[in-house]
Formats: sequence, C-alpha cells, structure tokens
Amino acid sequence: MIRTLGIIILAVAVFIGLQSVYTVSETEQALILRLGEPVDAVNEVGEPDPGLHFKTPFIMEVLTFDKRNIELDLDPEEILASDQERLIVDAFLRYRITDPLRFYQTFRDERGARVRLQQIMDDSLRGVIASIPSSEVISGQRAELMDRVQTAVEDQVRTGSFGIEVIDVRILRADLPQQIAENVFQRMRSERDQEAARIRAEGEQRAAEIRANADRQAAIIEAEARAESERIRGEGDARRNEIFAEAYSRDEEFFAFYRSMLAYQQAMGDGTPIVIPPDSEFFNYFRSETGQ
Repeated sequence: MIRTLGIIILAVAVFIGLQSVYTVSETEQALILRLGEPVDAVNEVGEPDPGLHFKTPFIMEVLTFDKRNIELDLDPEEILASDQERLIVDAFLRYRITDPLRFYQTFRDERGARVRLQQIMDDSLRGVIASIPSSEVISGQRAELMDRVQTAVEDQVRTGSFGIEVIDVRILRADLPQQIAENVFQRMRSERDQEAARIRAEGEQRAAEIRANADRQAAIIEAEARAESERIRGEGDARRNEIFAEAYSRDEEFFAFYRSMLAYQQAMGDGTPIVIPPDSEFFNYFRSETGQ
C-alpha cells in the first residue's frame, strides 16, 4: 500500500515537474498566458533567450510562434487594370512576427493572420494595378510595381499594429487571361502590320523621290556636258577655220596644192575607181606642175 502510494506521489511529482518547464528553440518565440491572459514573451526578435524555462503549472500556458520568415502564397486572381483589361495576378508575401503579444491580441494564431494578410494583399494589389495600364504590368515593370505593392501593404500593417514586419512582396505572374491574351496579340499583330505597311509606303515614296531627283540631276549634268562639248567643238571648228583662213591668206597657191593632195589621198587611198572626164579640174596637178 505504501509502495503504491509512493509510486503515485512520484508520478504526480513528475507530471507536475513536466508541467512546470518548457523549451523554446532558436527558431521559435513563446508567449506565456496566465489564465488566458498574456503576461510574458520569451525569445522575441532582438531578445534571444532560447532553451529551458519554467512556468507555473496548470495556470500558465505557452504558445509558440515561428521566429523565421513566414511565406503567404496567394491564389491567382483576376484584377482590373486602369485600361479595364483583366489580368491574372499570382503573388506571395513574406513576413516575420516581431511582437508575439500584439500578434496574439490581433490574430490569435497564424490562421487568423493569413486571412487578414490575404485581404491586405488583395486590396494593395487591386489598388496599385488599378492605377496603371495593363501594358506596364505585362511589359516587365515589375520592380516598381512590387515596390508600390509592398509599400501599400506595409502602410496597412503599420497602421494596424499587427506585431509583424513585412519582409518581401513578389509578383510571380501577371498575364492576360488566355482568350483575352489571344485577342490582344492579334490586335498587336494587326497594329504592327499597319505600322510596317506605313513605314514601307513611306520608304517607297522616299525612294521614288530620291530616284526622280537622281534622274533629274543626271539629265541636267548630261545636258550641261552636251552643251559644253558643243561649245568646245564650236570653238575648235572656229579655231580650225581661222588657221585655214590664215594659211590660205599667206599662200593661196600652196593651200590649193595641199588641199588637192589631201583629196587625192582620200580618194585613191583604198584603190577605189574614179570615173571623171579628162578635163576635170580634180586632176589639174597631174596635167601641169602649176595646176593650170
């Protein structure tokens, strides 16, 4: 009987001892509740105190929260941009619990925090994306967009004093719905085709202008060259006539003889037969040395 009682007392003592201690790891922070009311926090951010701790059994309760960054992944949802285009946006949020007391008072647990932060993220995404056209969201202006969303989320978290710190906000995907994307791509392709046709027409018009100008310049140059050649030829003919006239005036008889010799050379050079009357003046120098 006494032995059984001793075993019972020992078991109760062990049970009470186990209820009097708790362990907090380095990746956790603990909130101590006394009859449901928070009274202390252990191993908070900035105040490391992991390890074994003591509490009053049956009166105090220990709640643990993750001390590391917590990821909140949102489901893809449709959001209207400023140009009324629908976008499928997929984003996530990383946060960290910095004040377990405020976190517990606001959300009670991470499930409550998840619901509230999803609402904040949804409001921030809709507010920011609704202020810019869909082309800026799709074209790669993600860094500025994510900064604006993160700032909006941080403002609401700071105003609500939730006991958390927003670490990062990322947009994984922001695309048009499949059917709308196909229509947009078709419209973009049509616009590019029209732009290409316009540029091509302008190029052809410019080429025709350049070609016409080149032809006009060539005609002008050719006409000027022809006029210059005619002028030079005329000057040459005039100079030749002057020389002939001067030579003729100096010795008319020699000039007549020289002209006859040239005529004989051209007429009989190739053995061409010549039919003329015997008394023709063409052969005067064959009948007389003086050509009489």
